[in-house]
Amino acid sequence: MFKEMFRRHAAGVAIITVNYNGHPFGFTATSVASLSAEPPRFTFNMARSSSSWPAVANSAYIGVHMLGLENRELADRFARTRNRFEGDHWAEGPHGVPILKDVAGWLVGKVQMRLSFENNAVVVVEVVDGEVGGNGSPLLYHSGAYSQPVPLDYEI
Repeated sequence: MFKEMFRRHAAGVAIITVNYNGHPFGFTATSVASLSAEPPRFTFNMARSSSSWPAVANSAYIGVHMLGLENRELADRFARTRNRFEGDHWAEGPHGVPILKDVAGWLVGKVQMRLSFENNAVVVVEVVDGEVGGNGSPLLYHSGAYSQPVPLDYEI
């Protein structure tokens, strides 16, 4: 029931990146959420069994990249492959955090808190830099597949 319920909840697709001991790490996430506007903070959740957890657990700065429809292959790359950083689709950004190119936008922030619970963690990050990209449609994840928002025919 739990998994079926959350398959019905559409979520934006993002990629989390971090530089740990001079090496880039990253993964696709659907758990990114705004926490506060003043000061600007966001959160994300992850499994502590993830291969990226040691990097997230031990780094001071983290990046989040919001994805648009045109970033579907990038989302798959960071969700399904090990060669996430092979190629010229990224560059080192503020505080050494890997910044992905041609995304809907990115933020870099300083980790404020890591809250571990069993095999999972909630990470709170305070934004220190960022850039908004184009105005395309966001990439969504719904019912086990990528999707896109569709405008409703609704008038007030």
